[in-house]
Amino acid sequence: MTAIPSSTGGRQSTPRTVGRNYQSLVVMLLVSTFLFGAIGSRLAYLQLVEGERNRQLAENNRIRLVPKQPVRGNIFDRKGKVLASSRLSYAVYLWPVALKKAEWPQTRQRLAELLNIPEEDIQKRVDREGFDSPSLIRIERDISPAQITALAEYGNELEGVEVDIEAVRNYPNGDLAAHVLGYTGELNDKELEDRKDEGYRMGDIVGQMGVEEAFEQTLRGEWGGQQVEVDGGGRVLRVLGQKQAKSGRDLRLTIDLDTQKAAEAALGNQKGAIVALNPNTGAILAMVSRPTFDPNIFSTRVTPEIWKQLQAKGTPFVNRSMRGFPPASTFKVVTQTAGMESGKYSPDTVLPTFAALNVGGTAFGEWNHAGFGPLGFVRAMAMSSNTFHGQVGRGAGGPELIKWARKYGFGEKTGIELSDESSGLVADDAWKRKQFDWEWTVGDTVNMSIGQGFTQATPLQVAVMFAVPANGGYRVKPHLLKDDEEAKNWRVSLNMKESTVKTLRKGLREVVANGTGKALDVPHLPPVAGKSGTAEAPPGKAHAWFGGFAPFDKPEIVVVAFAEHSGGGGGKVAAPMVRQVMEAYFKRKPPAEPGKEKKKPAGQN
Repeated sequence: MTAIPSSTGGRQSTPRTVGRNYQSLVVMLLVSTFLFGAIGSRLAYLQLVEGERNRQLAENNRIRLVPKQPVRGNIFDRKGKVLASSRLSYAVYLWPVALKKAEWPQTRQRLAELLNIPEEDIQKRVDREGFDSPSLIRIERDISPAQITALAEYGNELEGVEVDIEAVRNYPNGDLAAHVLGYTGELNDKELEDRKDEGYRMGDIVGQMGVEEAFEQTLRGEWGGQQVEVDGGGRVLRVLGQKQAKSGRDLRLTIDLDTQKAAEAALGNQKGAIVALNPNTGAILAMVSRPTFDPNIFSTRVTPEIWKQLQAKGTPFVNRSMRGFPPASTFKVVTQTAGMESGKYSPDTVLPTFAALNVGGTAFGEWNHAGFGPLGFVRAMAMSSNTFHGQVGRGAGGPELIKWARKYGFGEKTGIELSDESSGLVADDAWKRKQFDWEWTVGDTVNMSIGQGFTQATPLQVAVMFAVPANGGYRVKPHLLKDDEEAKNWRVSLNMKESTVKTLRKGLREVVANGTGKALDVPHLPPVAGKSGTAEAPPGKAHAWFGGFAPFDKPEIVVVAFAEHSGGGGGKVAAPMVRQVMEAYFKRKPPAEPGKEKKKPAGQN
């Protein structure tokens, strides 16, 4: 019988080979099932669990948020002259989602070199927002033309880096009124955390001092911006949404630029302060403090070198017009008020004066070391007699003297809009017991009556004090925001006797006419009244004070000058400063000295 070949190619099945033909197919099916199952599980995980996040990342890669910072409101003086405005400048931004992480270290290094910024500072900003942020991150402000050119030259190495225009704060008068205006600066990490609920974001510029800080919400404005779709190269394809930035509102201050300039010039480089205000309303006309700073510095990044130079000036950010110092003999206005208002001394009281007033074993000396003989209130003010006022203070008593010091506004903030105001100090028995575990003594009262001892008053508080006799007995609230409210809304009566106010005014006028303030008794100014003061300030030189108001019959302005550790008396050092401010305010120039008249050009009559 002929054998017929089988379809298996001649291979015969045996018990050992049965099913082996399907083994590879089964293995392939098993492997495929496993692989497709793993891939399917991963896809399910990515879609169901991580889907929202991945969709957001993809969206961020094509959707960019381009924020537009609002232009800050302008600040004007009382006559509409610009004190603070904004100017256009260039800033450098990063778009995190466009950054290639592998190339980021090289990009960061190049940026640090071109902008002179530490690499770690740039990295902190990116870390804060994250590499998946669709928003632009500002890393430098107000860059120079040279830096703009350099960034363009290295553009191929700076993917995700952009240069754009923004408004930065500008103070056209430099350091003029710096302590009033303050400055603006970018929020640091802590400030940002504290103010997130107010709608602030990273990169926000805010008022950091003075009016800029006090009226932040008015000046700030509202952010705007665009949501745009971009291609892989960062080119804008279309605008998806837009919100216009809303500029901040402008402010008009009570400051008078010409008076402010005169006060700045009068104080010069002398450490101290000058305050000028309207005695009827409390409107601040000028406020100067030395040392000072240029607020324009903070419109860009402040380097360690710049900060070191600022600090070398000696506390330039302290507004000395609102810091407490011994008021010296200017305080005698309070002492006389307490004496007459207590009922223990009539306006026509005459007291003997001495070389020294001995109280409890302590001698309070007369400044001329001899005394002035019998004096009444008017002449005692003119001569600034320590022994006269020491007797009045002792007779009225510590509680009465303290009461009137506080009624004049000492020992508490005046209420001006600025946040860094000191309350000064009016000590009493409770304060002394707490501080020194010792009771208030008669010697403390006498010391206080001549403006020494524990008493601390700010130049602003002293200006408020001088406004009381100037306006007929009202304590005013100093303010910087100009408005049209009636004067009565800014002041309150101290309910002083008419005779007390009249006597104070006579005494203050006599100071200038025939006493320690003769530097202001000049024919080109309207009649001035005021008071000098020289405060002991060991271990340094004495402080010099002078406060005055004019015209005497109908006062328009109070000026207080304070020269810290200047040496010399208030009448010689501070009074000429007050005169210089008043000359500018009243637009009265002193007559030319003989032989120094300005020669006319040839041909003029």
